[in-house]
Amino acid sequence: MTLRTRPPYRRALRRTASPFAAALLLAIAATASDRPSPPAPELAVEAPSTLAPYVRRVEELDPRRLAGAMALAGLDQPGPPIRVVLVPEGAEAARRAPAWVAGYAVGAAGPVVLFPARATAYPYDSFEELVQHEVAHVLVERAARGAPVPRWLHEGIAMTAGEAWGLEDRTRFAFAAARRERVPLDRLDRRFGGGESDAATAYAVAGGFVHFLLRRHGPAVTGEILAGLARGRGVDEAFRTATGESLHAAQAAFWRRTTIWHRWVPLLTSSTVLWIGVTLLVLWAVRRRRARSAAIEERWAREEAWLRPEPGPGGPAGPDRLH
Repeated sequence: MTLRTRPPYRRALRRTASPFAAALLLAIAATASDRPSPPAPELAVEAPSTLAPYVRRVEELDPRRLAGAMALAGLDQPGPPIRVVLVPEGAEAARRAPAWVAGYAVGAAGPVVLFPARATAYPYDSFEELVQHEVAHVLVERAARGAPVPRWLHEGIAMTAGEAWGLEDRTRFAFAAARRERVPLDRLDRRFGGGESDAATAYAVAGGFVHFLLRRHGPAVTGEILAGLARGRGVDEAFRTATGESLHAAQAAFWRRTTIWHRWVPLLTSSTVLWIGVTLLVLWAVRRRRARSAAIEERWAREEAWLRPEPGPGGPAGPDRLH
């Protein structure tokens, strides 16, 4: 399931960060295995005629994007076709779903249910990212073979597969870090079922932690964790086998990495701070202009007073001063 929020500045932020996220995903797909690239998952789309443009966008989706999601899940084969059901606003399924839900996946068999009208929503910025995100959930379920998967791992993989760890995510994470909300991962899962604010923080932290793991342990680590779960290991054991460290130690290292750069740079570059800075700059410029105008008027007044004729000793006025 995916949270839906609409900050007014988020499209610019996502465009700023998308090339990096896309490069990371393609690198994962290219380096996860020395074997030839596995086939991408086949998507079987069901939609009313009114959503035909979205059907074409699913059919034209770059297979490498879905191959990247498979690599994250550690799958060599995608399994049977994944049903993708597109639902228009106003349909019964859309009315039943909360307004902030843009899509959801139902287990390893699917289907993936998407509401295209809600596609430009956190944690993605396009319909294609929404498709990748929810298809990744199905692939994670298939990799785990029915074993329970922690929500933070599920959503962190889906966010990476959806190319969705950009400036907005770092900003949300920075706000959580600045408030020292170091929520343990086992409690973070409950945040996803909370309100929009709690869920948004949970998505950002889950995405940040999975990105941290990929950088720390390599592009195959998420698939190895899922493989351990599929073999019947618990979360802690599967994590330790895949990474060589405990989940607790990894969390501690992750939060230690929350340096001044992670905490304050996204805040200082956020839209709100930017507009505050612009406003202060405008006010400063207006003040400088007024001060300059006042100085000019004062100089003119002194010059006019100096040039004004003075009264003569015995008459009403003397000659004008001339230089």
